[in-house]
Amino acid sequence: MKTFIPKPEQIDRRWYTVDATDLVLGRAASRIARVLRGKHKAQFTPHLDVGDFVVVINAAKVRTTGDKETTKEYFSYSGYPGGAKWESVEHLRERKPEELIKRAVRGMLPKNRLGRQLIGKLHVYAGPEHPHSAQKPQPLTLS
Repeated sequence: MKTFIPKPEQIDRRWYTVDATDLVLGRAASRIARVLRGKHKAQFTPHLDVGDFVVVINAAKVRTTGDKETTKEYFSYSGYPGGAKWESVEHLRERKPEELIKRAVRGMLPKNRLGRQLIGKLHVYAGPEHPHSAQKPQPLTLS
């Protein structure tokens, strides 16, 4: 028996839309990461990008459980002394609501070249409109 390795022309890429209204952030992110990676397909290969494109709309309406809105903080460091910055979920939602979903999904992808390639197939928008209607995305239910 031989292992099947799909060639680039054999990979069928689809576009999906996810409405993030009232979805829990972590649960939605894990399901989105699964589709981006291609684990929902029979031809999944760990070292190849066989996943699909995902367009997330209404990212500003995603919800968090418990008191994460005020207590959970995102950390960034510039590399300079005194360059540490912390930002709460509440403040990040006001400033850049798309970044909440992007950070959650990025944390669930591989930390290598493949992960950086996969995150490029994620398109997140704060409102209900998106410019990808020409690709005819299908709705993806994450219940």
